[in-house]
Formats: sequence, C-alpha cells, structure tokens
Amino acid sequence: MDRIEQLHSRKETLEKLNAEIFKQISQLSDEDSFVELGAFSFSGKPFYGEEGEGEGVVTGFFTAGGYPFYLVAQNFGRDFGGLTKGNCEKIARLLSAAEKNETPVVWLLNCRGVKLGEGVNVLEGISELLLRATQLRGTVPQYAVIGGEVYGAAAAIAAISDVVFFLGGSALAVTSPLVLSAKSGKNLKKEEVGGYEVLGNTLLPAVKVKDLEEVGAHLKNLTELFGEPMLDAELNESIPALNGEIGAKELAELIEDGLELGQNGVPEVKTVLGRIGGIAVAAVIFDNAKLNAQALCKVKNFAALACDRSLPFVTFVDCTGVEESLAVNDSAVLKEIGEYLSTLNCIDTAKIAVVTGKAVGLGYSLFAAKSAGFDCTYALATAQISLFESEKGAEIFYGSSDEALLERYGEEHADPVQAACGGYLDNVIEPQFLKQYLIASLQMLLR
Repeated sequence: MDRIEQLHSRKETLEKLNAEIFKQISQLSDEDSFVELGAFSFSGKPFYGEEGEGEGVVTGFFTAGGYPFYLVAQNFGRDFGGLTKGNCEKIARLLSAAEKNETPVVWLLNCRGVKLGEGVNVLEGISELLLRATQLRGTVPQYAVIGGEVYGAAAAIAAISDVVFFLGGSALAVTSPLVLSAKSGKNLKKEEVGGYEVLGNTLLPAVKVKDLEEVGAHLKNLTELFGEPMLDAELNESIPALNGEIGAKELAELIEDGLELGQNGVPEVKTVLGRIGGIAVAAVIFDNAKLNAQALCKVKNFAALACDRSLPFVTFVDCTGVEESLAVNDSAVLKEIGEYLSTLNCIDTAKIAVVTGKAVGLGYSLFAAKSAGFDCTYALATAQISLFESEKGAEIFYGSSDEALLERYGEEHADPVQAACGGYLDNVIEPQFLKQYLIASLQMLLR
C-alpha cells in the first residue's frame, strides 16, 4: 500500500475510534483549535491479540477563549476508557510538556478503571501518571471534567486538580458504584453513589455545569483571573443597602464574576474565586459557622489554591469558634488547625480580614487576627468580637444570661471598638463602605 494511502487509512481508523471524543473537544474549545499529539501512540496488547490504537486516550492542545490548554481525554468508547501502561505513559509525556511550557491541563475523564491483562505494569503506569500530575500542582493549573463514569485510579486525578467540573449524570467513585451499592446493602444509581450532590464530604473544589460549552467559558474566565490579577478599576460608590442587611448572600454579591467552589459541601463556609473592584481574590465567606475538621479542611484547601495561584486571600468572618461536641473533639480538627495555619503562612500576597458578624475564640484568632498574618483587619460596626459567645460570656462574667446581661456583655466585651483600641483592628467601618475599604486595601497591598 502507498504510504500516503496507508496514512489516510490509519487516520480514518483513529477518527472512527475517537469520533465521540472529538465531538466533545469541539464543544469545549475554540473552533478548529484542537491539535492532537501522540495520535499514533500504539502499543500491542498481546493478552487480547490486538493493537491499542490511540491507547484509548486522546492527547493534544487547544484554545478556549483564545487561551491555550493541554488536553487529556479518555475514550470511554474504547474498553470503557480503561487505563493501560501505554496510555499512562502517553499522558505522562503530555504532562511533562505542560510543565515545560507552563500551560494549564484539562482532563476529560471518563473511565471505569484499569484494563485487565497488564498486571503490575498498569499499576506502575498509574503511579507514574499520578506522580507527574502531582508535580504540576503549584506550577500550572489543572482542571478535571467528570464527563461520565470515573472510577478507580482515574478518580484520584480529581483530587489533584484545582477545579473539578461535574456534568449532569456523571459519577466519581474510588471503586465501582455497583460494588459500593452492594456493600451498603442498597440498590443505588451511580449518581446516588458518586454524583455531585452526594460528594459534599469529599471537599473537592467542585462546580456543577450544564455542558462542555460552560466549562470552556469557565476556563477562559479562570485563566484571566489567574493571569491578570489587577484590571483597571476605580473606587466604587457606597452601598447603603448594606447598612440594613448584610449576610453571606450580600457579601457574595460584592465579588464580581464569582465562582463558588465546593458548594455541595460545608455550606456555612463558602469559598469563592472572583474579583473585587477588578482585583482577583480568593474569598472565604463564613455564614454563622462553627468549626469542625471538615470546615477547616475546606478553608485550608482553598488557601492552598490561593497560595498556588498567588491570589489575595480575603476572609469575611462570621464564625463562633470550634463546635463543642464529642465528635469534633475526637476528630482531625486540631490537625486541620495546624495545617491551615501552615498554609496561611505560605500565602505571600495580600491577606485581608473583615469581621462581618461574630468572631468568637478561634473564629477570630484563625481568620482575622493580625498575629496570624493578616495585613489588614477590619470589623463592621455591627460585628462582635469576643472570647465567648454572648450567653456563655454573660454566665461567666455576671452569673446569669438574662436579656439585660446579654446586652451588657455585648457592650462591654464584644464591641469591635474594644479590639480597635488594642491596635488589633485597622478600622471599624460602616457596612455601606465595605467594598470601598476592600478595593483601597487591595490596591495598596498589591502595588
């Protein structure tokens, strides 16, 4: 056969095998921007007596919104996307290129686990793959798209990624949902085992999306957020409505183009990427939160993302300290406190805290105290900063917690002006001017 004819024949074979993957890539990327790499990365499969055209995975690069990305896309139509030593090596080569060229990586994950017949070979391949992916952390962003069934070793990629996008009907699990369902004695659908809504305790930086086009839009926005920390912006006007009501919803609205990560877990602690006055930030909004290991882990992981991407870290504090329960006492809460502080110390950009509600005990010490490394700490005039919650404080100081003594405790021991007198707050501010203070502080600290 003529070499050119042979090439055309081979390409036709690959196009048929990867037709669905190419369709998905076109939905994610700018038109005609995808360039495949390693297309003819074959390794024989003696166990099955076949070739491994494309190794069941497509790799290459593309643009979304004009920005470049490397791509790993698992072909579920070939052996259910099963991992092999060959496709692990193929992916590892792409990750090395991404690191060298400092270009983000997008993972289109759809895999039921390993392909049988390779034994320890595939386990070595998985180890190499996960190690290379881990080495990219803090160097280039990685985005995982859970596009179908993602089980076994492939699921670990989600834990390594900076943001994890869940498409409808997708499932992520450490092993087959059929096995997990059977072990639990229930008859559950895959989404009831590994869907976005039921994985809140994983604390993944998860975002639910309707389609791949939405993923592409998020990729563009995140690239601009990480790559352009400050846009031209002027001080905004005051927001008088904040003097009447200011809660988690109103605080989230201060963040332009905000993308909340992990909305499916620990809802009283919101972690949001976005801009304040055109300046990129990683913001934590506490919503009358009590601390446990899960909440602290969520904040720690988000602080690590802020550190990796050199984003200012902003906390809106409404937190009444550590939850008083036996379960929390016998948990990893103390370990998480230590790890959070260590991560906070690694952030070398601006750190700004605003006490918007209550900052009680460790709620203040961990998320607002200047001694913890915050460059600017403010409190709203309506905030409370204290060693104890009002009822407990009134009992300790006055021997009773009736209404009059609760009010007295608030005035004598929780007024934020008391903290300001000690030099621990930069200012006590009227809520309507909050955004102006934030923008001014960010501009000053980032110059």
